[in-house]
Amino acid sequence: MKNEKWISLFSGGKDSNWSLYQAIKNGLDVEFLVTVHPPQGSYMYHFPATRVVPLAAESIGIELIEIEPKFEIDKNINSSKQGDLETKFIEIEIEKISEKIELAGVIVGAVESEYQASRIQNICDKLDIELYAPLWKIDPIISMKNMIKSGFEMMIVGVAAMGFDESWLGRYIDIKTISDLEILNEKYGVHVMGEGGEYETIVTNGPHMNLEIKMEYETVWDVNSGEIKVKNAWLI
Repeated sequence: MKNEKWISLFSGGKDSNWSLYQAIKNGLDVEFLVTVHPPQGSYMYHFPATRVVPLAAESIGIELIEIEPKFEIDKNINSSKQGDLETKFIEIEIEKISEKIELAGVIVGAVESEYQASRIQNICDKLDIELYAPLWKIDPIISMKNMIKSGFEMMIVGVAAMGFDESWLGRYIDIKTISDLEILNEKYGVHVMGEGGEYETIVTNGPHMNLEIKMEYETVWDVNSGEIKVKNAWLI
């Protein structure tokens, strides 16, 4: 490979953490984590509790680049156009990075959403770099169990689908949680890994982290959705 450095699109959630962890295990030299702080309702990006991500980056020991995109969620345009608008911000950032370092590729936590993966793949194709997506099309239950087995501690920080209630907020994912998600999948079509945005997570500890994230938070609930609002967070 002519290039050597990689960047990881990193929300702080389980999927991006797992993909980063797999990249590190496989010897990829990750130069930067790239986090987007989008408005609520983003089609492309995870949004609950992203302000905790700098602590995750510090714990992992990789430099973080934070993006504050200036866009609004426009319900008057179709989702494809909205996705293209949101993707432009990350494309500009990746292009900037590629001008500074010899960039081999981009690491993503995509599971099975063509909506997201295809847009990032297009960026990689334009820049002639690789896309590394170790979760792509892997059985979601197997993936979740592998995360737990590897020592990932994953807190649910947002939910937005039928079947969830406020008790899910702040819940850590374990084998019982996976079973409950399978029930929600059967009843309501909830994706077990939350690929459709049904729920969002933050990884508070894992084998690739040197320190654990602790948080003080409150929950905000509205009909069928809610999220945690972090009041304070620190590393121990």
